[in-house]
Amino acid sequence: MVKPLDPEEVSLLIERLLKSQELLKEVSFLRKELTKQYRFHDLVSKSPKMQKIFELARTVAKSNSNILILGESGTGKELLARAIHNESPRANGPFVAVSCVAIPDTLLESELFGHEKGAFTDAISQKKGKFELAHGGTLFLDEIGDISPKMQLTLLRVLEEKEFTRVGGTKPIKVDVRIIAATNRDLQKAVQEGRFRDDLYYRLNVITIHLPPLRERKEDIPLLVQHFIEKFNLQMGKKVERISDEALRMLMQYDWPGNVRELENTIERAMVITKGKAITPEDIEIPSLQKNFPTEESGKTLEAVERAHILRVLNETDWNIQRSAQILGIDRTTLYNKIKKYNLKKPED
Repeated sequence: MVKPLDPEEVSLLIERLLKSQELLKEVSFLRKELTKQYRFHDLVSKSPKMQKIFELARTVAKSNSNILILGESGTGKELLARAIHNESPRANGPFVAVSCVAIPDTLLESELFGHEKGAFTDAISQKKGKFELAHGGTLFLDEIGDISPKMQLTLLRVLEEKEFTRVGGTKPIKVDVRIIAATNRDLQKAVQEGRFRDDLYYRLNVITIHLPPLRERKEDIPLLVQHFIEKFNLQMGKKVERISDEALRMLMQYDWPGNVRELENTIERAMVITKGKAITPEDIEIPSLQKNFPTEESGKTLEAVERAHILRVLNETDWNIQRSAQILGIDRTTLYNKIKKYNLKKPED
């Protein structure tokens, strides 16, 4: 303001500033309330599909029935399982998660049921398995579609009898555990082809919840981006306020084969790089994002597009599996499965 000051002008300016601050506070409050409305524990969505899933999850959480969660890698199957556990009467009990694909089949039995000292070469002491640790709570079996026929039979017996014996032990141990299983595989097809036991499938599949991929609920991307910005602001001690319209448009046009996990990784990297108050297109790096649309692959099947995208990422990282998996937002095992499924090979091979 220029001196000499006009008291009336000062009064009007202060009044405008106060109104502006009140509006900012109101917008911030409404944004937080809106996020609460669309939140189910750590899951965020305003998609009608996901809202129905949240409603179903709240209902089935009150029961003690086994649940099978189906969905692609990165859609949030474990987050949904945790949310169901936290809504259930078992919320004060443990939530124990185990990835069936990450553990070799020879060790999975010991991991699930424990072992006695001396049961095998490296068994130097007694060890409790995941079933014992989950007593009174929930056991989440991720990638259940990847277990061997032998383990399928063992698991079926435990679910039927609600008791097991540690590897190398003789004493039956009774447990009270609710099972939530998850897989990105088509279990019905696996049953029809004889790769998965139908009796175990029906034992696990009392209630089925199918999580849609992010490309089928793109209206959630702005909400998820804001959620991740707030999350990483707290973790990194930053004050990023938003994402620019142009950057958001880029994200909205991408198909996210790695789903929500890939989107989260992308926003985390952008938050590390950005120097301003808003994430810009320059802060976003996804191999093939700029050339992903439109491409010469337009009109091909979804599998063809996924195959081309994975191969492109692998080539751009010189077939660095760890780095490629991070970019795609999937774990290494899933990437290995995709490479095998699509028969992908290095150019020099």
